[in-house]
Amino acid sequence: MRSSSKHGMADNNRGISGHVITLHRRLYHALNLGSWENREKWKCSDIEIQRLVLRSVDAFLECISSETLQYPLVKDSVVDMARALTSILEFKSQSILKLASTLILKMVNVLPSTMLQVHVFDLLCPLADLISSKNLQVAMLCSATMTVILTKLSSRQEREVWKILDETKAVDRIVHNIKQFCIDEKPIEYFQEMASVLSKIFWRWPSFRFCAWNDSDFLNVLDAVKLIPENSMKVAVLQLYSSIGLCSTGAERLLENGEALMKMMLCCMDSSNTDSVRIEAFKLARCLALSRRGCTRMMNICCEPLVKAIINAMDNGRSQPEKFDKNQLSVMEEACRLASVTYWSGDHHIHFWKDGVDRLLIDLLLENYYKIHRMQHELSLNDLIVIVQKSYNANFLLSFRPYVWDILGGLAVNCAENINHRMHGNELQLNVLVICACFSFINLVGTLRQVSQKGLKNMSECESASRAVLMMVYSPCKYIASLARSILCEILKLYDKDYVEYFLEILKAGLTGNKFGLPGNLQIVVSLISLACYCTLPTYRELIIKFQGMKTVVAFIMWWLNNPVRLKRASMVPHLRDLFNERSCCIPGIEEWEGEDMILLFILWILAELLHHLTDAKIPLSDSLENFSKVQLIQALEEICRDSYSHGSRWHAARALSYFGHFGFPSKLGKRIVKLLGEKEHSDLKLVLINQEFVHVHEVILTTSCPLLLPPGKSAPEEKSANEASTKSDLGRNATKVVHLSAHVDQQSLLKLLQYVYSGYLQADESLVKKLKIFARHCKLEPLVQMLSRRCPRWGVPLPSFDLTPALLPAGHKLSNLIFEASSTRQLVNWKCSSCSTLVPHLHVHKVIVESSCDYLRALFQSGMQESHLQMIKVPICWESLNKLVSWFYSDRLPVPAFGCVWDNLDSEDKYREIQTYIELCWLAEFWLIEDLHEECYQVVVSCLDSSRDLSTKVIQTAANFSQWSLAQIAANYMAPSYHHLRNSGEFDALDNNLIEMVRAASVRLSQEGSIE
Repeated sequence: MRSSSKHGMADNNRGISGHVITLHRRLYHALNLGSWENREKWKCSDIEIQRLVLRSVDAFLECISSETLQYPLVKDSVVDMARALTSILEFKSQSILKLASTLILKMVNVLPSTMLQVHVFDLLCPLADLISSKNLQVAMLCSATMTVILTKLSSRQEREVWKILDETKAVDRIVHNIKQFCIDEKPIEYFQEMASVLSKIFWRWPSFRFCAWNDSDFLNVLDAVKLIPENSMKVAVLQLYSSIGLCSTGAERLLENGEALMKMMLCCMDSSNTDSVRIEAFKLARCLALSRRGCTRMMNICCEPLVKAIINAMDNGRSQPEKFDKNQLSVMEEACRLASVTYWSGDHHIHFWKDGVDRLLIDLLLENYYKIHRMQHELSLNDLIVIVQKSYNANFLLSFRPYVWDILGGLAVNCAENINHRMHGNELQLNVLVICACFSFINLVGTLRQVSQKGLKNMSECESASRAVLMMVYSPCKYIASLARSILCEILKLYDKDYVEYFLEILKAGLTGNKFGLPGNLQIVVSLISLACYCTLPTYRELIIKFQGMKTVVAFIMWWLNNPVRLKRASMVPHLRDLFNERSCCIPGIEEWEGEDMILLFILWILAELLHHLTDAKIPLSDSLENFSKVQLIQALEEICRDSYSHGSRWHAARALSYFGHFGFPSKLGKRIVKLLGEKEHSDLKLVLINQEFVHVHEVILTTSCPLLLPPGKSAPEEKSANEASTKSDLGRNATKVVHLSAHVDQQSLLKLLQYVYSGYLQADESLVKKLKIFARHCKLEPLVQMLSRRCPRWGVPLPSFDLTPALLPAGHKLSNLIFEASSTRQLVNWKCSSCSTLVPHLHVHKVIVESSCDYLRALFQSGMQESHLQMIKVPICWESLNKLVSWFYSDRLPVPAFGCVWDNLDSEDKYREIQTYIELCWLAEFWLIEDLHEECYQVVVSCLDSSRDLSTKVIQTAANFSQWSLAQIAANYMAPSYHHLRNSGEFDALDNNLIEMVRAASVRLSQEGSIE
């Protein structure tokens, strides 16, 4: 306790009122009736003294303000009050618990965030305990106090607070309270307080969301209470749904039978509701649309009414926006944020155009559009540009412009190819929107030289505007693309500024090896987007080439691959920075078209466009490469295509490769499978040309990758292989079917197409491209057709992958000539094969596929010994590991644990069993000589241990049992900081001595490095 005399001595307390000093004396008189434990914890079991303290605290809190908190006397008193209140809450005297709870809520509301942080850990434990109090008022007050604390919580304290919430089972208690709400007929306010604190917890800590979306009873309660008409209840329910929907899996769960939820959400978006209700409804829709899959499912339920609700909310900006209050503008902003779902493809685009989104966007950008509409027949394009510019500069809603550009860009990039907007009567609106975007883009480009905060803000808007222009000039809609290019060209001529040299200089500056930072990252991105736009305009494309743009672009790509600058767009532009992007979880990374590779994406976009022009102009590429060979560039592009870069980057790298005669996406699996093409020994199908030339192929691969190469129904009669002495068990392998191809198919084109079918990638001279395109179109290989056509990939288009997993489906079982059985099938009940009567759990596989990736199996099948004719192999791993192994054989992708809130909520035993399968696979991959699989499994185990270090004790022994000593060492390193605790607790008793020594040695190394706390 701090003595009052010490407080009074300080000159810093001079000027404090006598009333405050009197209250201070009364407070400490009451506190001194109790005792202090180690001068940190206040103790008193006398209820009347506790009551006196509470009254004194209540009186003192009344004098606390931002002014009085400047005095040390008041600040020090706050510390002792917080300790006393915590002690009284822990004592749980029912007669004063309500008063204590009221005062602690009063205190956390009064204290600023910086001062409250000191007391967070002490306060949360008793609050979490009392949140289940049978005294409803106490439970509600404690819940409200936790809500305030979590709202003011510093991000630095999140880890420790998470531990407190986890150890006290606070979330389980709150979920239970909400489930009991309808059963016990508690007051509405009770639900609101519980829902509010639960929402705050879900917003900050993704791992807790699982207990909500995985609890059917909990979701049923939400279904019931969402029908309560009070606005405060609507806000509470919507916020809770939103916090659950931040988990992609949770959003999917909410949308499984989401008709009722969507109906309620749409009703809450209506203008008849309060602004706070509408805001939360739009936020919920945004949470549900964070992933492509979530957006699609939501639109399948309520596409048209949802688009109408968005348009109606955005439409508030048409009349006197300067008179709007903050809440009305917030509703419009949330609607604009949600309207950015235009970046996802789907039928909602039709409804946006149908409901007049173009006119609405104009009203958010311009003043007095009606005057422009009235004079439209009298204006030339240049006149229209000048008038639009004046009206654009007079507009009031400046903060909405980045949203407008994002919406417009999404509409343009997903517009159907042959829509003629002139026929639909919105030609003028499109002209005006394109002019606004191009004008804003060019006007703001000059701010790239500025580094002030205003310059950074302008650059953010410039990024959005330039991105919208990029989407329009590359729109799949020919009308929009042509219109945007012509208007951009006119505005550039009008301003007489092209900035080409400046953009290239920014790229060259990046080659110095310096990290860009902000605003450097924005400068780079805007420069790249601008150059990509200029590539569509012949005059400015020539300037890029003239100023050695190709040389700079290639050098920048090579530099980036060695010094990757990874960043997401949301980290750069202010209007995208919010909790939705920062706190979401379980969103599949496979959906990332741009991801963290936006710089690489745009530089590859430019490269492909320049290569297209150089090819058309027949300019030697070697003149532009200088320091890099053609082979180096091809190897770099192939590396991008096959590695784990974003889909957009890989698409544009593939397009760039097409100008070197390389078409498709190279992959490790394709590289292995393509070696089988033409090998007679492994084939079961022969494709015969009209001239009787033929090629040996594999029916399972053609059936999976290109079924149209095979005739419908049965193929031609079978012919025996030359080896008539083959055993009956190997008959399926040696029987060869014959398929006679059309006279239009020539051998060279067939071999090249088969190269693509077997690998997803091919090389061909320019003389063959036209024939291959016809052939590929006939076989409906659309990705190959696009690459042979060298068309710019449509934004967001899925990435084709070489994947043979369809052969594992029942339809592929008839082509199987091998069965894998696991050595262990624990917990597998009611298993049944759809293709055979074998009762033991097994998988039907194909020798030609599994042996292509496994040297051990290849040697076994080609040995000529009895084992080479086996139709069944018992693989010495468990069933779960076997499924992962076969999945890798057929797709080159190892199924990995669902990291996120699902993984965080597995119990330790389930996590261990999951890790064990990968350790088992590591052992088998080493035994079967599959290096790539071993490395992937190794990395998965490391990732699992990194997120669940408490499992290291089990993992180290399991790794040792499988002779995976590198994994054992990783586990030992994770155990090293806790070596002495583990030794004294007896957890080492089950470990081998050599493993204990391994941990001890790791601990010594850590100690020498000074890393042990």
